[in-house]
Amino acid sequence: MKARIPGAPQGGGNMMKKIQEMQENMTKIQQEVEATEFSSTVGGGAVEVVVNGAHEVTAVNLKPEVVDPDDIEMLQDLIISAFNESIRKANDAMEQGMEKAKGGLSIPGLF
Repeated sequence: MKARIPGAPQGGGNMMKKIQEMQENMTKIQQEVEATEFSSTVGGGAVEVVVNGAHEVTAVNLKPEVVDPDDIEMLQDLIISAFNESIRKANDAMEQGMEKAKGGLSIPGLF
């Protein structure tokens, strides 16, 4: 007896083909997002952090006026803030890409 996906049309070959296409699309989108850079600036543009979609920092740019040896804590906070915002942008892009790749398909227990 063949296993059946509840609610799926009979003739599961078509469903399997759609799932395979969806997986290929997800892989492609994941690779595209991982290659994309996401940047965020804070402190009125004083600090910029750039990350790629794989959450790797690719650049940190600081304006000289933000480097105050008497207030290192502020600079640290600005860098953390810019980094976290860049990571959020990368995560949002990945999530949107995966939703697009699924094309509205939902299989309980899988996605």
